[in-house]
Amino acid sequence: MKLQDILFVLVFAVLIVARKMKLLVVFGLGCLILAIPLFALHVFFTAERLTWYAAAFFASYILISLITPHTVQ
Repeated sequence: MKLQDILFVLVFAVLIVARKMKLLVVFGLGCLILAIPLFALHVFFTAERLTWYAAAFFASYILISLITPHTVQ
C-alpha cells in the first residue's frame, strides 16, 4: 500500500464513522479536481487512483442515503 492509499482509508473511515454526508461528496469532487492536472501531466497511476477514490466517496454517499430513512418535517 502506498501513502495515498493509507491516507484514503483513514479519511474514508473517519467520514463513514462520523456520517458526514456532505463531506463525502466534497472529498469525491476534490479527488476528481486533483486528478485532472495529473492526467494532463501523464501521471496516470495516481490520477486513476484518485478517480477510484472519488467513485468510492460517491458510492458510499449513495448507499448511506439509500439506507438512511429521510423524514419530512
